[in-house]
Amino acid sequence: MAADAARGPRSGHRRRAAGGGGGAARVRPRAWCCSFAGAPDSPDLRPQLPPSAAAAASPAAERKLPPKSPSAPSFHGSPTSSRLAGLGGLIDPRRILSPGRVSPIDPDGAVPPPPLPLPLPPLPSPAAAAAACAAENTAVAVVAVPAGRPAAAVSASAVVAAREEGEPGGAALDLRLLLRGRDGRCVQMELDSRVLCGCSAFFAAMAPAEDAVAGGGAGGGGGKRIEVDGVDNLDAFRAAVELMYEADPMRWLAAASVSQAIDVLEVCSSIMFNRGIKSCLTYIEAVPWSENEEEKLKSLFARFTFDEAISQDILARLRPHSWKSSDDLTVQLIQSVTSSTNSAARKDMQSLVNGLLSKSSVYQKDSSGLSKESLYQVCYSCLDSLVDLFEEATESKDYTSQTLVVRGSKPLIERVSSQAENLNWLLDILVNNDMAEEFVELWAKQDRLISMHEQASPMIRYELSRISACVFIALGRGKVQCRGEVRSLLFHGWFSTMLLDFGWLQRCSKGLDIRSLEDNLGRGLLTLPLRQQQSLLEEWFQFYATKGAECPNLIRSFQVWWRRSFIRSSVEHRS
Repeated sequence: MAADAARGPRSGHRRRAAGGGGGAARVRPRAWCCSFAGAPDSPDLRPQLPPSAAAAASPAAERKLPPKSPSAPSFHGSPTSSRLAGLGGLIDPRRILSPGRVSPIDPDGAVPPPPLPLPLPPLPSPAAAAAACAAENTAVAVVAVPAGRPAAAVSASAVVAAREEGEPGGAALDLRLLLRGRDGRCVQMELDSRVLCGCSAFFAAMAPAEDAVAGGGAGGGGGKRIEVDGVDNLDAFRAAVELMYEADPMRWLAAASVSQAIDVLEVCSSIMFNRGIKSCLTYIEAVPWSENEEEKLKSLFARFTFDEAISQDILARLRPHSWKSSDDLTVQLIQSVTSSTNSAARKDMQSLVNGLLSKSSVYQKDSSGLSKESLYQVCYSCLDSLVDLFEEATESKDYTSQTLVVRGSKPLIERVSSQAENLNWLLDILVNNDMAEEFVELWAKQDRLISMHEQASPMIRYELSRISACVFIALGRGKVQCRGEVRSLLFHGWFSTMLLDFGWLQRCSKGLDIRSLEDNLGRGLLTLPLRQQQSLLEEWFQFYATKGAECPNLIRSFQVWWRRSFIRSSVEHRS
């Protein structure tokens, strides 16, 4: 009674209604949807019968729910777990309603799990594997045998490759080939002797005669046996033998690399496998090569002779029929660079040519191909163009208009800068090849350019001092060894212009190392006679007192000259 009172009047009314019918009728609550049908049965609405009613129920009502599945010990993640906790193991967790309008899972209709896979059969023995290969028209069976280990001890897991032959009658593996490498490895191959001897004259001469074979069985290599010792490239030798049994050798070579195809070509040449040689040459000619592969091919063609009919295409790539003089080619490249009107492209081409002509370059094999006369012809052409440009610049007295004079599509200042850059680049090439002495003399004798220097705009004339700076740096570093009169002529003509344009060189260096210029300008000046040193340093002293930072710093050279001229000479006079 207390429990009934605790459930409230509503639950009590439900119990009276159910008991009034004697257990036969049951009043269901109205469903919470628009349909007039009752709610479906679920574990939440399971009727609670008294013990007397449960005993009087029919035997069909005594059917129990299946036991709780051991694989799902709890279902606390379900929304109704708290309400079903009191039912214990009477409710199958698979029949819990999902949130929403999804039907419960029927345990009778569940899909059984897939059966466990059967254990794999054991690996066959080597003899059984060889017999199976022979039964399935197998023509090659390769077994890798470690050095010092008998072939009978090799398991079936050591089988490296097996290639099928398309003959309908099957191919008998009646020959056993044993390859021993210099590194100690061994490879044992059971082959069809007809294919091996028919492809290679080398193996045809080594194969034993039929009457010499005694006691040979039907399988496992029969009684024929060939051994090859001292193989340099064991993998390439095995690949060449496998190539004999390939129906489409070009596809096999395409799957390999070019370097591997070259190794196979070398083996095919050694064993006189003509079909393999032709296939390798055809494949190698049709694909691009790296530099290492090209050197490998050159070495191979130097050691072996191939049929010209099948190797002429590769020889055309390795050895051009018409050799052009490297002297003419160098002149053409340099002339193309100096005549370029695109500054960005000219710098790229200059870097390319510098790499080709560099002594440390992998492309430079013989320095004798660089002609000194041809290089100076290009220098003369650039100097003539520079003189013409300065003559054009001095025709106008207005400095502003000089920068706007246009011939074609480029301003005058840009064309002057291009020619100065060309001459500096040519000087670098000459210095690197120990040919720059004549250039220093050539630049020292440019009286026409020296006379036009003062008349031109500072925006244009400082390009001449840029060339002089490169000459002074090469002279101060000792990379150019000129006669004393040439050095005196150079400083007499271009030292004063350097003092005038040094400020512009500082502001527009364009890659010029100003500190290196100051140091090497002083070193070069100290190579002159003391009388000429005094004249030039006095001129510098007066200019430095006026311009200051706009003048090169030659204080250290001035101190050296003073010590040599006065302090040392006075000491020697006293002694």
